[in-house]
Amino acid sequence: MSRIVVIGGHGKVALHLARILTGRGEEVTSIFRNPDHAEEVAATGARPVVADIETMDTDALAAQLAGHDAVVFSAGAGGGNPARTYAVDREAAIRVIDAARQAGTRRFVMVSYFGAGADHNVPADNPFFHYAEAKAAADAHLRASDLDWTVLGPGRLTLEPATGRIAVGTAGEVSREDVAQVAAAVLTDDATIGRTIEFNNGDLPIADALAAG
Repeated sequence: MSRIVVIGGHGKVALHLARILTGRGEEVTSIFRNPDHAEEVAATGARPVVADIETMDTDALAAQLAGHDAVVFSAGAGGGNPARTYAVDREAAIRVIDAARQAGTRRFVMVSYFGAGADHNVPADNPFFHYAEAKAAADAHLRASDLDWTVLGPGRLTLEPATGRIAVGTAGEVSREDVAQVAAAVLTDDATIGRTIEFNNGDLPIADALAAG
């Protein structure tokens, strides 16, 4: 059994992920900001922890991560406010990465998006620009660290039920539940360490697609 902390624990992907992980016997801590969400998070089997990563410094974050084997960063500001997007998706994400190093939590899975990177090609007047910039910086910081990292790049997210099948490197859309299944799969697959995996729903079972990708 591993101890895994999920950052952004009330997000749709995170709720699916916590259910998957606890269902296979992992010990999960889900960190989220709004105390009103504690009951819904607890229903996944995870231990709910109310904490605001936007305001916590690296030492405080490291204290939350201490004793865990892995962290999955699935938090996001939700768009609409450039300042908060940078505060959560860039600054807080970078602090969580540094906190994982400080706490000795070696395995780090970042939920990013398909096409993320410095060459994202999103125009500055596009509302998505600030998120693209923030994710590019956070992903780059993770790749430059000495952590055992994996960056996940799903395409357009849907609310469809999981299919358990994906295509790596192919543009399109993918259900949030399948994103959670991919995150759960890479946590137990050391061959995904050091990889950026862009994916969407496709024809191959997740494990086969990861191995072939």
